[in-house]
Amino acid sequence: VCRSNKSPWVCLTCSSVHCGRYVNGHAKKHYEDAQIPMTNHKKTEKQEKVQHTVCMDCSSYSTYCYRCDDFVVNDTKLGLVQKVREHLQNLENSAFTSDRHRKRKLLENSSLNSKLLKVNGSTTALCATGLRNLGNTCFMNAILQSLSNIQQFCCYFKELPAVELRNGKTAGRRTYHTRSQGDNNVSLVEEFRKTLCALWQGSQTAFSPESLFYVVWKIMPNFRGYQQQDAHEFMRYLLDHLHLELQGGFNGVSRSVILQENSGLSTSNKCCINGASTVVTAIFGGILQNEVNCLICGTESRKFDPFLDLSLDIPSQFRNKRTKNQENGPMCTLRDCLRSFTDLEELDETELYMCHKCKKKQKSTKKFWIQKLPKVLCLHLKRFHWTAYLRNKVDTYVEFPLRGLDMKCYLLEPENSGPESCLYDLAAVVVHHGSGVGSGHYTAYAAHEGRWFHFNDSTVTLTDEETVVKAKAYILFYVERQAKSGSDKL
Repeated sequence: VCRSNKSPWVCLTCSSVHCGRYVNGHAKKHYEDAQIPMTNHKKTEKQEKVQHTVCMDCSSYSTYCYRCDDFVVNDTKLGLVQKVREHLQNLENSAFTSDRHRKRKLLENSSLNSKLLKVNGSTTALCATGLRNLGNTCFMNAILQSLSNIQQFCCYFKELPAVELRNGKTAGRRTYHTRSQGDNNVSLVEEFRKTLCALWQGSQTAFSPESLFYVVWKIMPNFRGYQQQDAHEFMRYLLDHLHLELQGGFNGVSRSVILQENSGLSTSNKCCINGASTVVTAIFGGILQNEVNCLICGTESRKFDPFLDLSLDIPSQFRNKRTKNQENGPMCTLRDCLRSFTDLEELDETELYMCHKCKKKQKSTKKFWIQKLPKVLCLHLKRFHWTAYLRNKVDTYVEFPLRGLDMKCYLLEPENSGPESCLYDLAAVVVHHGSGVGSGHYTAYAAHEGRWFHFNDSTVTLTDEETVVKAKAYILFYVERQAKSGSDKL
């Protein structure tokens, strides 16, 4: 209908091809047009079969049912859906082999230029693999690429033992999960592991994370559908669910045993969130001290809050500044955001503190201290703010260091930390392009073996530090500097 070549979906009833739900939705309209109007009599079984409810994505070969409004994997008794899938795969492999060969020759020179880089006189391959966009899934791709470049975190999952495939007809094939099998058979950790293993293999084609995406749909209902989502919200849900699943057993082996044996991370001095410690809390877990003082009687209340990331406001005096140049006043820096987060502030009328001495809600002040820094410090800049009618984006450029972010001045007891333990170097940056949280596009910059890469869904390109520091960061991942490295301090 719209002649779009993006995301073709084929109806398994009549074989007509339309664009998918996240393009112009003509596949859905085809289903809606085929519906038999409800009359006083009930639908017959014959009428029920011509509803055009099931279609297949010609790119990922996944099957979707509009009546269930969900992806489905149960097949007919004769296995017709699998036959269609195999037929489409064979068509793609045979029909486009010669075309691909021709294009590969034409693009050979440009491919070499983009995929190779000279380092110390020798030529090395790009080796990075992109992630296909499954329909507004750039928010997920940007987070996955960022996490894949946090070596200690990524290596732990890649070293986990793989789940054994079921015996019988499905042995050796990808295992799909259905509602009838129950959520107990759905493993976020396993699909996350597979995705991380697929990255950095040097594949020329982008990896399609549909298996991980379907598991995300099942266990995180907030992310169902193909609308744009908030990358920070997804990251928090992902880490929380990985943490919960890692606390259980896996292939009969206790997670705590795997954690100690495979990653070399001791279980002592870890930030525990919702139960036992896992690699999630061992890497990202820190502890805040929250001090609240009653302004009437002076009573002080302290509590410790574990965190996986810190959400920082961009100070209001910088919010009207939209460019990096300094024509409109001083430039906002990451230190300004951290200072705003940790500075003493008076709580407003809507946040009155319940003073146990006064026995009523009173005006009070609040201050945060960092009691324990994590191995990977994740900083989220709060760029989206609700107004009376919509959610606006703060487009202010925030200057951030690539190396030597010193967190010592925000510590509760800085004298107890070593000279290098408070220094952090940047590992990855997630950037939101566009004006609104429900729209726009996410990409990521990440450092791998001393080189910076730009991850834009299926496209991965080499970049330089000058480009990275100009980015309007949304999420920053800083890795704790090892004690043996003592250069590049700020």
